[in-house]
Amino acid sequence: MRKKKVIIIGAGPAGLTAGIELLRKSKDYKVVILEESNEIGGISKTINYKYNRMDIGGHRFFSKNSEVIKFWTDIMPIQGKPSYDDKKLKRQKNLSKDGPDPEVENRVMLVRNRVSRIYYLKKFFDYPITMKLKTIKNLGFKRTMVAGFSYLKSVVFKRKEDSLENFYINRFGKKLYNMFFEKYTEKLWGRHPKEISADWGSQRVKGLSISKVIKDMFKKLFHIKSKEVETSLIEEFMYPKFGPGQLWEAVAKEFEKLGGTILKNKKVVKINQKDNKIISVVAGNEEFKGDIFISSMPLKDLVGGMNDVEDDKLEIALGLPYRDFVTIGLLVNKLNLKNETNIKTLGNIVPDCWIYVQDADVKLGRIQIFNNWSPYMVKSPTTKIWLGLEYFCNEGDEFWNMSDRECIKFAINELIKMDIISDTAIIDAHVEKVKKAYPAYFDTYKDIDKLITYLNKFDNLYCVGRNGQHRYNNMDHSMVTSFETVNNILNNVKDKSNIWNVNTEKEYHEEK
Repeated sequence: MRKKKVIIIGAGPAGLTAGIELLRKSKDYKVVILEESNEIGGISKTINYKYNRMDIGGHRFFSKNSEVIKFWTDIMPIQGKPSYDDKKLKRQKNLSKDGPDPEVENRVMLVRNRVSRIYYLKKFFDYPITMKLKTIKNLGFKRTMVAGFSYLKSVVFKRKEDSLENFYINRFGKKLYNMFFEKYTEKLWGRHPKEISADWGSQRVKGLSISKVIKDMFKKLFHIKSKEVETSLIEEFMYPKFGPGQLWEAVAKEFEKLGGTILKNKKVVKINQKDNKIISVVAGNEEFKGDIFISSMPLKDLVGGMNDVEDDKLEIALGLPYRDFVTIGLLVNKLNLKNETNIKTLGNIVPDCWIYVQDADVKLGRIQIFNNWSPYMVKSPTTKIWLGLEYFCNEGDEFWNMSDRECIKFAINELIKMDIISDTAIIDAHVEKVKKAYPAYFDTYKDIDKLITYLNKFDNLYCVGRNGQHRYNNMDHSMVTSFETVNNILNNVKDKSNIWNVNTEKEYHEEK
């Protein structure tokens, strides 16, 4: 019996998950993955610059989906012995009984503490905002009272959720929205929140609100355990020893062992369709015919590369907006930020994985401290600090077009301006640019349902992942779109609503 040929576009989390799951569950398929770059992992890749590793955008490995967790830990088991920093600092962690020792083994998931804070008014605030004494002290009594009454008003007078602005105000009140969401959202998207669909908030913030934050605070105060955990409130997560790219490179090797093929530097530029079927795709001047096609490439490029697309559908696809991303790795020997927490760290640096930069007078959006993601991400984690400075921009704009040298100088000047580093602290720097990092929720996005209906007419085409669905999914959701796709293929299910509906519910549909 002839094996059915499956062509997968993209070797990121969604594409690799679909490929390996198909080969694990059936011997009836020949699977080929076409990857436009020379690297594995998409935006979940890890950059190795002189043994200092960069995680593009930061990827916490956390999910309420047990299938996702099993997938991750089958590839990379959870640590059974303390990591370098935990051992040195005598920090206690919940470790796996028979798990590997990260000091000896490389293929290991670390258990890490989640610390992410907001930097505003040259002070640290919890992320998400918590109503505790330090927050009130940092804000000042007057700001706190105004924020409190503003929140109470939002509880009584609900706004119609026809924009991201109203979505946030309904959950946090106008004052906290103005302080902690409005300007940061503008940095991230380059648009005011009133121009952005509320869909973005419902997918990324889920049920989080001041009431959820207060409830979570009281549960911790009185040691009450909860079955439900908002994604933004988690305190612990898993992380591959050498960053997310390490896991996806391991998945790629397992996929190839099962008989799968990955072809790199094969950018798909043309998609041939006939009679509501995809016939073939063209990549690198080569045509690839197949029976089934799974696409994680941007919807804009997928539809833009098809023949005979209806004009209105093509217009929607070509108008879908994206936000591009520049991250600068900066190696320093000292931070001016003081660790005023009770969390021990190597070199007593601040314990944050991410610092959200709220100041409106700088372009910088977030700071990653790679030492805190994993000590193995940094060549000399006890004496050097490896930062990731994240900037959101549009491909071709002034910031994107800066040379690496100009980019580094710009970022350093902003850090000095905020008194985060001194100019004498800098050792080295590296720039990475990522196109189409964030699918955006404005412009023709309002008509995306028409585009989805059109694409669903192609029986043998499945759209998966963040860019494949033009949905700002977390990594676990991207993987679930592929789990659903593989199940549909194996069970000959034609309806694709289950694939498109991943991460559209208010809560995760999986309980853990």
